[in-house]
Amino acid sequence: MARLGRPRAFDREAALHTAMLVFWERGYEATSTTELSAAIGINPPSLYAAFTNKENLFREAIGHYEATEAAVSRQAMNAAPDVRSAVAALLHGSVDQFTADGKPHGCMIVQAAANCTADHESVRDFALRCRARTKSVIKERLERAVAEGELAAEVDTERIAAFYTTFLNGVSVQARDGAPRAQLHALVDMAMAAWDASLAAPSAVGPATA
Repeated sequence: MARLGRPRAFDREAALHTAMLVFWERGYEATSTTELSAAIGINPPSLYAAFTNKENLFREAIGHYEATEAAVSRQAMNAAPDVRSAVAALLHGSVDQFTADGKPHGCMIVQAAANCTADHESVRDFALRCRARTKSVIKERLERAVAEGELAAEVDTERIAAFYTTFLNGVSVQARDGAPRAQLHALVDMAMAAWDASLAAPSAVGPATA
């Protein structure tokens, strides 16, 4: 009698990638552990054994998203030669990621926990903290530009970072709603025109003077 082959080892990275796509498409609350188990190809007890519970799997899936999908545009930002190009690279790169074929549109971090109720407050708060990291990344790059003399000392890095973070969140929603990629890139160009206008008038981005 032929011996059965050994069962294939559990691929945790592949499971996280699949879970990421499911959460990204359906959102945290609308996704059941049964759906996750079926998508990953394991039974619910095995899912719990591997990830403890649905919330922990969601947190790990977000981490996987940040290390893969979100990292692409941030790498482009870090490679840019100057601060304006860096912000533009982040925005244009995000548009490409938000509208890529073969995966849900928009930003997973913006979309997946957007409608969480009070029953899942810890998930909602976790997603809020993750979204805040985008603002921190932009602000850190702006502050570096100030420290290196590329931007004036009076530039309000907090307000500029908040503006572009808010813009990116809106682009994510537009991408999810089906806005064409070219249209979103045109909006990025408009957002960078706002950069030029603001930095041409330091009082618009700096603290008010008496």
